[in-house]
Amino acid sequence: MRTSLSCFLDPPTEFSVLPFWFWNDDLDADEIRRQIADFEAHGVHGFVLHPRVGLPRSLGWMSDALLDFYDVAIAEAAQRGMQVVLYDEGMYPSGSCAGQVAAANPAYQTRCLAPRALAAGEEPGLGADETLVAVVGRRTGERLAIIDRKMDAYIRGLHYIDGGPAEDEPLAGDLLNPEAVACFIRLVYDRFYQRFGGHFGGTVSAIFTDEPSPVGRPRERGVWPGTTGILAHVNRLLGYDFTPYLPALWHDDEPDAERYRADYARAIALRMEETWYAQLHDWCAERGIALSGHPAKADDIGAERYFHIPGQDLVWRWVLPDDPTALEGAQSTQGKCGSSAMIHSGRRRNANELCGAYGHELTWEEMNWLADWCFARGTNMLFPHAFYYSVRGIRWDERPPDVGPNSAWWGRYKRYADRCRRLSWLNTDCQHVCEVAVLGTVDWLPWQEAKILFQHQRDFNYVEERHLWEDATVDESGIHLAGMHYRAVVAAHTADARATEALQRLESAGRLIRCGLGMPASELPERASFEQRRILNFIDGLVAADITVEPSAPALRVRHVRKAGRDWWMLFNEEGSSLATHVQMRAHGPFLQVDPWTGHSQPWQNGARMALEGYQLTVVCTQGADKG
Repeated sequence: MRTSLSCFLDPPTEFSVLPFWFWNDDLDADEIRRQIADFEAHGVHGFVLHPRVGLPRSLGWMSDALLDFYDVAIAEAAQRGMQVVLYDEGMYPSGSCAGQVAAANPAYQTRCLAPRALAAGEEPGLGADETLVAVVGRRTGERLAIIDRKMDAYIRGLHYIDGGPAEDEPLAGDLLNPEAVACFIRLVYDRFYQRFGGHFGGTVSAIFTDEPSPVGRPRERGVWPGTTGILAHVNRLLGYDFTPYLPALWHDDEPDAERYRADYARAIALRMEETWYAQLHDWCAERGIALSGHPAKADDIGAERYFHIPGQDLVWRWVLPDDPTALEGAQSTQGKCGSSAMIHSGRRRNANELCGAYGHELTWEEMNWLADWCFARGTNMLFPHAFYYSVRGIRWDERPPDVGPNSAWWGRYKRYADRCRRLSWLNTDCQHVCEVAVLGTVDWLPWQEAKILFQHQRDFNYVEERHLWEDATVDESGIHLAGMHYRAVVAAHTADARATEALQRLESAGRLIRCGLGMPASELPERASFEQRRILNFIDGLVAADITVEPSAPALRVRHVRKAGRDWWMLFNEEGSSLATHVQMRAHGPFLQVDPWTGHSQPWQNGARMALEGYQLTVVCTQGADKG
């Protein structure tokens, strides 16, 4: 039987990186096979088939000609024991079937809510395809007609116009309309199953849905997501009649405008769960295949429950090393968003798409840092963005860079791929050792409190508040959820009324702290130091520190899991400057330090001085009973 250290050295290929493979030019069967062989030779044992702008019009989205090439790729992958993930759109965001949904029925085009000022006594005139939602009064006395109408929105297309760089822009679909979503499923998912169903659950392991949005890519501003009949659903989901507060969507001077905008956005997110995510989840579950991909926002944790592989997306240099973005802002929550959702939804894997549109300036060091930023937060599947089938002409500059065969580091990529495979294995089929919960909502996660915990090596998970009344057990000892026991709970928002009983129980037991860091940035400095001490003292009074460091090391990130009879810690220096500190584990040794680049180990003394170079990640584990 293999030991866990030997498994770490050479994990199964199911833990491989799975890069987006941009099919972006005229295709050739032999070239497809050649590139797949090249991937495998460089430690890449699977890929996401992603038709991309640059395809000739003869290879239209979901055409037989295009799917014939899918047959070639899937057959070659099956022969080599590789994974294939099917991308569900041509190109993105998902939900349009490259405009075919709206073409099938014009009523399925994206819709919105828009205001129209009315003069005294004026009746709202309606144009074609317009519906009156309500006539409401403003605090100023002005009357507004709220109109439901078609929206000018599109998705990126697969084909350049006259050689580019202009692209096709197919009409976006109405993802808030369950009938439009059912049409999308018939056009894409059912067709995939008819063609490749024999590989589902085997070579074809998942379908990837990409940042579905109720407004697609909008050309217009000043409108809000909507669809015919949406107000009734908003009222139902919020538990009150939103009609009088509609003006707040457009006018800052309406009372509590910010609150009502947040409520409306939350209602739309919840309706998207019903119309989009639930349908896709159920379709995949019935056919033995995983729904993967990611929602539109970094902190859309509510939607993650519908993914069999919850995911997120590091794109556009929104998170960077040695930059506040690594710990601040909504994008900084996405690593923990996906991994927390995995744990609390009982999933096995969670993923992150990374390096997308980071530009030709992306370096080898940055690429490794982005992966480690994810691993230290619990990610265990990576979708590198992207390997380009072709870099001919303007394709080289389409959402660069190519991080694979056309990169400067392709010659050493196998080292990167093997290392990622080891760390993905380590974060899978393990028990996360963590007793601190930070509460969030369906479409919002706090980052200020998370930053404090990260910088003081107090690991945590985000808990979406719905768990408090749906499936968690809350008692005087904390929150019990999906095998986790959270003894200390941090809340930084006004909770849903349905959470009141659970929060009162936690507060009475001294296990809940309500924080005030969720405030405008201009107000933060005056209270940050006080709140930091308050939060840390609260947690330390309830949860013994898993590790302690001396001197303090704000750049050090720590993740502790139990797997295969051992305790394992990832220790990641998230900044470019080297650090040295004495590290004391609460667990009993003896210990080994393991190099994720080689898999080799050596003894490590608890409490010893640990020196980490800039951006270095190391692994420490116990030498306990090894279950292989």
